[in-house]
Amino acid sequence: MTDQVVDTGGVKVSAHSSADYQFLGRTRELKELRADIERAGLDTLSGRKAPRARVLLIAGRPGSGRTALAEELVRQVADRYEDGVLRARLSEPDGTPVPVGRVARELLAALDRPTPPGAAEDDLTASLRKALADRRVLLLLDDAAEAEQVDALLPDSPGCLVVAVSGGPLTGISDVRPCTLGGMDTKSAVELLSRRAGSVRITVDPRSAEGLVEVCQGQPAALVLAAGWLAARPKSTVADLAKHLRAEGEEGAPLARMFRLVHGALPTTAARILRLLCLAPGGFVDPHVASALAGSSVDGARTTLDELVLLGLLRAVDSPLPQYQVPACLHPHLKALTESQDRPAELQLAYARMLERTVRLLQSCRAITETDSPETRQKLLEMPRALRFPNPRAAADWLSIRRPALLAAARAAVADGELDTLARRLMSQLVRALVVHVGTQAAAGDLYDIHGLVLDVAERQNLPREKAAALLNLGDVDARTGRTRAALVRYRAALDAGREAEDPYAAGRAMESVGGAHLELGDYDRAADWFGRALAQRLARGERADAARLYGRIAAAHTFAGRYGEAMRNWRAAIAGHRKNGDVAGHARALSELARVQEYAGRPEESLRTCQEAVDWARRAEDPRLQAALYLRLADTLEHLGDPAAAQLHRSAAGRMLGEEPEELDVAGSGPEQDAFEPEADSNACEIRSASAED
Repeated sequence: MTDQVVDTGGVKVSAHSSADYQFLGRTRELKELRADIERAGLDTLSGRKAPRARVLLIAGRPGSGRTALAEELVRQVADRYEDGVLRARLSEPDGTPVPVGRVARELLAALDRPTPPGAAEDDLTASLRKALADRRVLLLLDDAAEAEQVDALLPDSPGCLVVAVSGGPLTGISDVRPCTLGGMDTKSAVELLSRRAGSVRITVDPRSAEGLVEVCQGQPAALVLAAGWLAARPKSTVADLAKHLRAEGEEGAPLARMFRLVHGALPTTAARILRLLCLAPGGFVDPHVASALAGSSVDGARTTLDELVLLGLLRAVDSPLPQYQVPACLHPHLKALTESQDRPAELQLAYARMLERTVRLLQSCRAITETDSPETRQKLLEMPRALRFPNPRAAADWLSIRRPALLAAARAAVADGELDTLARRLMSQLVRALVVHVGTQAAAGDLYDIHGLVLDVAERQNLPREKAAALLNLGDVDARTGRTRAALVRYRAALDAGREAEDPYAAGRAMESVGGAHLELGDYDRAADWFGRALAQRLARGERADAARLYGRIAAAHTFAGRYGEAMRNWRAAIAGHRKNGDVAGHARALSELARVQEYAGRPEESLRTCQEAVDWARRAEDPRLQAALYLRLADTLEHLGDPAAAQLHRSAAGRMLGEEPEELDVAGSGPEQDAFEPEADSNACEIRSASAED
């Protein structure tokens, strides 16, 4: 199994990860930051209680060690915050600010606070502040692009502490004194070189080491690359490195010059893989990503990645699977080299290979759960061994670990706009994998975002069928989370798109959904009208099961409006439809709803007879819960008819059937008590209707 996608064997490079090196230097900065935690703020000096969390700002250029300093501060003071540490990155590797809503959702997930999918940014940040109101949490916000990002995430609890990392001052946040980083002190910088490159060469030539520190201006990222260069060349001296570095000229900052030197000394294949890593979504890399980008074997890519870690060009991530991250400070240098040394067509091909590999891994991730099918088993056997998962648990673990990278890949593919067909296939397979391994409800937030991306592509490519599917999916989530008017707008747009695509399924589904939205909004006339339009279409297409269900929805709208005669007429039509279709359970539920309406209409004797008939059908359907609920309905009717003794007998029978309190039972079926937004079929419409989303 050593070449499978989930292999966790082989060499782990954590021995060279930053976590295994003691933090060096920055003693003065740490002392100032710790003092800032305790100092009296402006509110305290004026006699007011601090309204929000204290904010500490660590500012410095990329590569200055600002994140490492923040992590060290967090390590030193974390025990003061009993509710734990939360971390979030506020910029993508290319410097694009991460939407505040996405950050807030991830932080709420870390706090085990579920959030409604598609919630507005203001609602998410308000929920985050509420969740942190009575907690003592340390919040590390790395790579903040602007003050507004930090301000929106600040807890209202003065017991919390926020450590923000940025390239400069965050103007607009009150009572913040930035700790601005320059270079490391010479002693600490020389110690860094000694630990990473070996102490002998540093000890025998301390002046050259100090000169190298001066050339690198004490910048930690440049020093790490210098140490990696020396570690890879045990026969070279520190003076040799300084000579090579001077040969690079004085153009650019020390990090840029050191990076050019290290890159120029790499073998051709390794240098190309390194450059292409700037295409990795979100800066997340694994051997499959590197293999696909470079067109090499997975094992060969992994060996190269481990070598790049040793050189300080990558960071190994603590993970059950081999995972790596491109340092954010190197991303612009990688991108500049790629643009200057690789042709656009080659970059596009590499990017397409990476997306295609991701699609195939997601297919395999889903297929391992469907091995009962001979066809699926055959497809799995035909896949290369490196793309297979040994069991569903391994596939679920891979999906969980790679989730941030997979979502970043979908967002990047849609934003790129040049590979929309691949992007659509990627999103379709990602939806399927999430539904299978995570579940529709648990993955609702991710699914909502993906359907939004599908809509973007459908509108850009003028694909009305896919547009209708995405709008229906988004509308369903809006409806379930109480955004009924927003759902109604999406359903109407989906109807227009379905008609444009000449897709009767999408159009009919949209009509019914529009009716459901009007029902939820209390506009019962429009609800009945739209359900009627959907019914006419179902009848014309001979879809009898859906027609029977729609008769019930029309009856529900009339019931809410108090038009009991119309409601009873439509319930009888639903009963007839279920009987013709052989749907015994549906027949029983429809009878129970007819009995309810008869009772509303003041016909208790008819209601009693109908309910007794419904019990008989529920017995035929072998549905004990429905039977018990109908016994309760009978009991209510008998009480209205003045027979409490018989009513008590039926209540006791209901309780005995399920061993539950009778009050907990109710009829599960279509009718006034039913959710107005009951989905017709699979809510993941984009994968059903997307012609390009097939395996």
